[in-house]
Amino acid sequence: MAIKKSCFVIILLLLFVFSCSTFAQKPITSDSIVKEKAVNIKPTHSPHKATVFSMVLPGLGQAYNHKYWKIPVIYAGFGVLGYYLLTNNDEYSKFKEAYRYVASGDTSPISNPYVGKYNQDQLLTAKDYYRRRLELTYILSGVWYLLNVVDATVDAHFFDYDISDDLSMHIEPAIQCKPLSFQPQPGVRLTFRF
Repeated sequence: MAIKKSCFVIILLLLFVFSCSTFAQKPITSDSIVKEKAVNIKPTHSPHKATVFSMVLPGLGQAYNHKYWKIPVIYAGFGVLGYYLLTNNDEYSKFKEAYRYVASGDTSPISNPYVGKYNQDQLLTAKDYYRRRLELTYILSGVWYLLNVVDATVDAHFFDYDISDDLSMHIEPAIQCKPLSFQPQPGVRLTFRF
């Protein structure tokens, strides 16, 4: 009689533990699932925001991504490109002015250092050389700007990426409720961590 009573108690205890609908639970509805998911959602890092910030002001996207060490690199690149832009533009303007002066055959005094120093062919070659360098500097400045934007976007995509050493798989028993009948259903849960 004692064995039957203890088996009865164990069966009742197992039914109580594995049942899905008890007095203490509320019925599961789609509204409660949506509310629960809304509470558990943490704000994510926005790649769109990082892109827009970096487009508006280079380096601002990197600041949004908390990669502050990249901001001086970006502005150093723009500083170097700005220096070459000014230097090439200045030289191009001087050689262009000297070439026009020599090609027109003008004899009035001019304050260009290249007029008496080079002949017409050399002035034309130097003018074309600095024009190409000036155009290349414009192109490189545009590429540097786009790299700034792409870097901010990619960093924002990887901002919430988990880089942990836990590469594991867990196998454990699970009991889930059938969606409409709320009856327990045994199963196996596989959990992968990358």
